[in-house]
Amino acid sequence: MLTNWVVMPTCLPLVLRRCHTCASDRFRADGRFRVNANHKLLDIWLLVLCTTCGETAKLTVLERTHVRSVRPELLDRLHDNDPALAAELLQDPVVRRRNRIALDWNDAWRLDTDGSAHLDREVIDVSVRFVARIPVRPVRLIAEGCGLSRAEVERLITEGNLFSVARLNARLSGDFTFTLKR
Repeated sequence: MLTNWVVMPTCLPLVLRRCHTCASDRFRADGRFRVNANHKLLDIWLLVLCTTCGETAKLTVLERTHVRSVRPELLDRLHDNDPALAAELLQDPVVRRRNRIALDWNDAWRLDTDGSAHLDREVIDVSVRFVARIPVRPVRLIAEGCGLSRAEVERLITEGNLFSVARLNARLSGDFTFTLKR
C-alpha cells in the first residue's frame, strides 16, 4: 500500500542577497511589485525588504519590455500585488539568475503525512510529492515523517532496509519514492 507525503510551503522563502545599507544577507518578500511605465515600455520589479534594517531592494522581473508583450492577466496580478505570483517568480530560475539571488527555505515549509497509521506496518512504501521546488534532504523528511532520528535513518540506509532510486543523502526538490523495511 502506497502512502503519500506532501512537502508544501508555509510562507515565502527568504531571499539571500547582500544589503547595501547594513551588509545583512537576508531579505523578506511580501508580494509587492513595482510597475514602471516609460511610454510603451515596462519595467517590473519584485520588492524585498532587508530583515535587519528594512531597506527596500528591487528584484528585476521584466526590463524594458513592450507593454503589448505582457499578458493582461499577468499585468492585473502585478497591479494587485498577488503573493502567489511572487512565490512563482521567486522560484523562477531566470529571475534568480538575473538578480543573482538564492532562496533560504529554512522554516518555510512543512511535511504533511497521512498520519501515523502507516508506522506499524512491516514494509512502508512512500511517495513524496513537492508542491514547490523546495530543496530538502530526503533523510530529514524520512526522519520527520517516521518519527526517527537522522542517525537511525542513516543506519537503515546502510543496512539496506531503506532504499530508493533517488539519492537519499543529497538535497532533492523533486518527487521521489522510497521503501522502508522494519
